Amino acid sequence: MTRIAAVLVRQHMAQAAPPGVDPGEFLEAVAEDTYEVVAGLELVTPVLITSVPGLDDIVWPGTEVITIEDDEPLKVTLARLKADQAAVIAADAPDLPGLLVGKLFRELGRAEITICPAENGGAVAMACALPAPAWADPDLDDRDVVATLRAQAPGPRRVATTPGWHRLRTHVDVQSLDPGLEGWDNTRALLTAG
Repeated sequence: MTRIAAVLVRQHMAQAAPPGVDPGEFLEAVAEDTYEVVAGLELVTPVLITSVPGLDDIVWPGTEVITIEDDEPLKVTLARLKADQAAVIAADAPDLPGLLVGKLFRELGRAEITICPAENGGAVAMACALPAPAWADPDLDDRDVVATLRAQAPGPRRVATTPGWHRLRTHVDVQSLDPGLEGWDNTRALLTAG
């Protein structure tokens, strides 16, 4: 079975940059840290999906980089992925534990779509078998994505959830990063310098 773990980078994810930190540099740092989490996982192929130009240099050689329009629906993006299963992870979760990505894939044994909910609404990540279920129109930024997907689904058990995590959507959210957690080195260095 082939599995893709894709990091999704959209321009609006730069808006969480704290005062005094360049939004473009902030976005690159969080995207690179999130990619490093995904690239370090076993049994998955990392992919970068981005509407932000110039991020090719944050990925390891040989990593597929898929360029999208900033408003491209996730349903359309999923159709471009070539694997049996795929997880899509929001790039603004630089300290996401890799274990949570693994749980998304594990839950696909009992559901068609799995969601890692985000604190304060939306989702950090989602996973599904490919091709994605025709009934689903997922959006990681939908405030109540689980309820939306369950309303779209032919039955409520088709959408499962895993433990949640946080995303950096405002500069206040940066305070949720745990200095004691390993990883998120690029974001940490940028914030320390700033």
